[in-house]
Amino acid sequence: MDKVVASAAEAVADVPDGSTLAVGGFGLCGVPSVLIEALLEAGVKDLEAVSNNCGVDEWGLGRLLMEKRLRRMISSYVGENKEFARQYLHGELEVELTPQGTLAERMRAGGSGIPAFYTATGGGTQVAEGGLPWKYDTDGNVIVSSPAKETRDFAVNGESREYVLEAAIVADFGLVRAWKGDRHGNLVYRESARNFNPLAAMCGRVTIAEVEHLVEPGEIKPEDVHTPGVYVQRVVALTPEQAADKKIEKRTTRPRPDSAAAGAGSTPSVETTGGN
Repeated sequence: MDKVVASAAEAVADVPDGSTLAVGGFGLCGVPSVLIEALLEAGVKDLEAVSNNCGVDEWGLGRLLMEKRLRRMISSYVGENKEFARQYLHGELEVELTPQGTLAERMRAGGSGIPAFYTATGGGTQVAEGGLPWKYDTDGNVIVSSPAKETRDFAVNGESREYVLEAAIVADFGLVRAWKGDRHGNLVYRESARNFNPLAAMCGRVTIAEVEHLVEPGEIKPEDVHTPGVYVQRVVALTPEQAADKKIEKRTTRPRPDSAAAGAGSTPSVETTGGN
C-alpha cells in the first residue's frame, strides 16, 4: 500500500480542533517541523500535545504554543521555552509534567495495547500522592491538580518497594520525522533523532511521518527498520530545502585541544545541540 501523500497540508487536513497529538523530537532534534507548520497554517486549535518538551520559542511545538493553539501539554521538560513557562504560570496552559522515562513508557504501552503498568518512579512523591499543579488561574492559584494514583508494593530481589500505576497514552494523531522512509511507511531515524519518534509513531491512532529521503519498498533492509510501516498511515516526502532546515538549540565554543601550542590565533571548535 502506497502511503505517500502529496503535501504536509493534505496529510494534516483531517486533524480537528481538540485533537491529541503525540509528537516526536527531543529539544530541536528529530522534530516534525514541516507537519507542525502545516497544522499552524490550517488553523487547528485547542490541541493537547504529548511530547518530551514543547520546542523553543518560535520553533517546533513552540510555533503552535506562541499562537495559543495548545490547551494542554503532557511532557517532562520545559527546557528553553520561556513562553511555555509563562503560559503555564499565568493560567493559559494546562501542563502535566511527567518523569521522562515514565512518559516514554506510557507512549510505548499505548502503542503496544498495554492499558497501564507499574513503575517505581514517583513512589512516595506527589507523582503518586497527587497534588501536582496542572493549571493555575491568572492570580497564581492552583485550579487543577494531579489526582492520586494507585500504588502497590512489590517484592523485587527480596526487597519490598512501592510502585505507581501509570496509564498508557494513546493519541489521536502521531507526528514524527524520519531520516529515511519507504512508501509502505517503514521508517529509519538518524542517530539521536530517533529519541521519542518511535514512541510517538506507536501511540498515534493515525501516524503521519515526514521523511527526509523517500525510497522504494525493499530498499530498507528489514533489520534496519526502526518503526515498521504497520504503525504509519501517511508519509510526506520533504523537499531538500525542508530536509536541510534544522535549527540549533544552543551553540557554544571551546578551545581546540591543540590551542595552547597553536597560540591565541587558533580557531575554536563548535559544539551544537539539536538539529539531527
